Amino acid sequence: MRLTVGQAVVRFLAAQRTERDGVEHRLFEGCFGIFGHGNVAGLGQALLEAELVTPGALPYRQARNEQGMVHAAAGFARMRNRLSTLACTASIGPGATNMVTGAALATVNRLPVLLLPGDVFATRVANPVLQELEDPRGGDISVNDTFRPVSRFFDRVWRPEQLPAALLGATRVLTDPAETGAATIALPQDVQAEAYDWPDELFAKRVWHVPRPVPEPAALARAVEVLRGARRPLIVAGGGVIYSEATEALRRFAEATGIPVAETQAGKGALRYDHPLSVGAIGATGTTAANALAREADVVLGIGTRYSDFTTASRSLFGAPGVRFVNVNIAAFDAAKHSGVALVADARTALEALTEASSGYRTDAAYQETAGRLAAQWDAVVERSYHLGHGPLPAQSEIIGAVNDCAEARDVVVCAAGSMPGDLHKLWRARDPKSYHVEYGYSCMGYEIAGGLGVRLAAPDRDVFVLVGDGSYLMMAQELVTAVQEHVKLVVVLVQNHGFASIGRLSESVGAQRFGTAYRYRGDAGRLDGGVLPVDLAANAASLGADVLRVTTVAELRDALAKAKAADRVTVIHVDADPTVDAPSSDAWWDVPVAEVSDLNTVRSARTAYVAAKKAQRSYL
Repeated sequence: MRLTVGQAVVRFLAAQRTERDGVEHRLFEGCFGIFGHGNVAGLGQALLEAELVTPGALPYRQARNEQGMVHAAAGFARMRNRLSTLACTASIGPGATNMVTGAALATVNRLPVLLLPGDVFATRVANPVLQELEDPRGGDISVNDTFRPVSRFFDRVWRPEQLPAALLGATRVLTDPAETGAATIALPQDVQAEAYDWPDELFAKRVWHVPRPVPEPAALARAVEVLRGARRPLIVAGGGVIYSEATEALRRFAEATGIPVAETQAGKGALRYDHPLSVGAIGATGTTAANALAREADVVLGIGTRYSDFTTASRSLFGAPGVRFVNVNIAAFDAAKHSGVALVADARTALEALTEASSGYRTDAAYQETAGRLAAQWDAVVERSYHLGHGPLPAQSEIIGAVNDCAEARDVVVCAAGSMPGDLHKLWRARDPKSYHVEYGYSCMGYEIAGGLGVRLAAPDRDVFVLVGDGSYLMMAQELVTAVQEHVKLVVVLVQNHGFASIGRLSESVGAQRFGTAYRYRGDAGRLDGGVLPVDLAANAASLGADVLRVTTVAELRDALAKAKAADRVTVIHVDADPTVDAPSSDAWWDVPVAEVSDLNTVRSARTAYVAAKKAQRSYL
């Protein structure tokens, strides 16, 4: 079959499927693209031809920012439990490098996204071409080499003959739950338009079977031996529990053994917040219930978690002498962390095997009662935080409470950066495994609206509430236009803090006095400490095509949320908040270095506290 390279790519992607548990899914449900000279004649032409000749084969979606479209694809893939995703294409140069941040986000979060950046001329006859980086070390270097460290797979197709291997290699990585992340295939612009005689087999329907590896028997025996000796065990449920659709298996295991369940950011929702064995979020942004149990735990059973510094409170949280770890993870790299007993397996198959193999083991009633009492105490804290009655501007916890009360069990909250993710982790009452979508692996400012777009595209039967601060909104709001264009309903709660609230608090904690974190005019002394900037983000959102509701009180917010939920298009609710009201403390630490010497008393005081806190860090050897 004679096709251009661009046409071959589109036809190949349209034929790929994944399968798990006997259910098939389209691997690529569409392609985002922004076109320039580096891809308009190749992939651009091919996507047009597919739209006209074979409608629906690989639907094209227009985006406004290359980074934003990768975020949307990542949000889509996460919502689909990594069984389906979207491809993204951009032109060579700034279009391509704009996708690098999105690639890093996808790889850090282990989410499958295919990136197809245009590249320089393979023939080099016109060099240097527009937007080409000339590198005297070699003619085969381009800006696209920046994708290498942030991609799980990278290839550049200099000749058409190389395309099949590149496509198959990228797809293998995308469908491997232990290796997945961003896969990048750089396509020189002249090669994209070049025709070649392809074997028909390349375009046949291909099913990629997503495995559920079972635990190795000896490893399972070691894990069960450790668990049976535990008196104060704690489960740490990570994103792997949700991606492997193991939430029911987790519930059954917890109920059979009486082990309390704490959750990471990616794992939140693995167990309903009101389950008797749920103790909520863990770590630096966790609940006092989960963290109190973590400090005393003699065995930590980590399931599908990579043990980020927020989860472990920078390795200061699990403090019991002789604490041991049992790590269930499909990736051997993560299973080996903290010198734990590694159970390299799918989360569901591992939990099923652990439930059977640990039959007869159960924590004592007193321990379960303690866990339940601590969880109830925290829930009372959440309830008070939801209804502080603070004024004249609402506290962030009250805004979260209003959204949580408005959202139905299957609705989704989306967030990524600032102080909001930490407060959500502590305070959001998750009632469904897919109802909580906070990107906290890369914590990328600007992810929220684009990610929310991807979530809604993946789950059109769920309402999506995007919570975004003014700082993150200013980083990237353009995909509001895409949502309007595609008739994709979003409810965006835009919290106006007049600055970077999260980093402001962090700056204060290290003695830096909130330097550079407030949006202010430059004052007479030359510092950014003048009046508040007259930025009108509500007007900006309206100019992008969204319906906008302005509110100033919690009561007005609750009314606006009800209106937005009943609407059928994008609604932005602009609410001014009081950034000085902190959410309840997690009683846990996060390691952010403080200057060892300083002329500022605030820094010296912070350094003293930092040195004291650092003594609790452990190596878990």
